[in-house]
Amino acid sequence: MHYNCLIVDDEADLAKMTCEYFELFDVSCACVADAASCKEFLLTHEVDILLLDINLSEESGFALCKSLRETSDIPILFISARQSDEDILVALNIGGDDYIKKPYTLSILLAKVKAVLKRLPGKGREATGKDGQAAENGRRMAEKDGQAAENGRQMAEKDGQAPGSSRQTAGNNGEAAEISGREEEDAADDKACRLYLDESIFCAFLDGRRVELKAKEFKLLQCLFENRNTIVTKEKLFEKVWGDAFFGDSTLNVHIRRLREKLEKDPGSPKLIKTVWGTGYLLEI
Repeated sequence: MHYNCLIVDDEADLAKMTCEYFELFDVSCACVADAASCKEFLLTHEVDILLLDINLSEESGFALCKSLRETSDIPILFISARQSDEDILVALNIGGDDYIKKPYTLSILLAKVKAVLKRLPGKGREATGKDGQAAENGRRMAEKDGQAAENGRQMAEKDGQAPGSSRQTAGNNGEAAEISGREEEDAADDKACRLYLDESIFCAFLDGRRVELKAKEFKLLQCLFENRNTIVTKEKLFEKVWGDAFFGDSTLNVHIRRLREKLEKDPGSPKLIKTVWGTGYLLEI
């Protein structure tokens, strides 16, 4: 399998968060925790660029870089909390292509990785990472035909969730209070929507429109959906979606922005997913 980037770092949470951030911008990414796992990974996968920490268990990042340089010219960017000029010089002299100090900013690290990817020759090594997503995209496209009949039935239902269905649905037709009681037509236009979630294929259906979502985007929307019309705190979203209350706000903000771009008519003026400043978010349906 082909990946744009492999992260070798024993800080598992940081590596995982970096991978998820890269995937949001279509840079396919994987992570391993030590040198032995890296060597094993490279035997069975094609990788465009390596992000390498220095302080690894058993074998250091310096030793791994020297070993890889004997047989490979893969771009290696060191990522390390070690700040000395001596460490930087060693990293570059043994074959490193760049040195990024921790803590790093995800957006800047992504920009550096994309810049290197763009310079790589050969089709399939573009910074967009589209080839890394080809298998998943193909699977989703293939599923569309198999889901057509079921989706048609779902769109036809107007009065709630059918017995035995795995999807979740909400909207004004399913609420106790009817939108028809409102006088303002423009308010009805904003609110009169119907939202379905299909967990089996990580898809949402909004006003009959199919919206493809990535796994974390779907989990985030599902959490907001299950608590619709109430404020969901950032801490609760972190725990429910990432299983950890200590991810940075930037991770959550990026996912919310992506959801708005896919769901909202005007992402800059959201009507569905609203920000409650200093607290969290509200899915208003």
